[in-house]
Amino acid sequence: MKAKIRAHDGIVGLLYGTSVVLTLQVGIEWVYLAGAVAVLQILSPFTKFCPVYFILNKLMPDTEPVQNFS
Repeated sequence: MKAKIRAHDGIVGLLYGTSVVLTLQVGIEWVYLAGAVAVLQILSPFTKFCPVYFILNKLMPDTEPVQNFS
């Protein structure tokens, strides 16, 4: 489960970093990517749904599911 949590943190961090770089280099519209990730992170504890964990649970079926609507 620790590997899945680390993968999640890495993916989310990469999305934030990509958003910052694209905002500075391409245009302000890319800040919406960081906003969308932030909204999903805020709602995730209440809805028990995270798109990143959903995909990781499918890619790593032999591990314990994280945020599996329980």
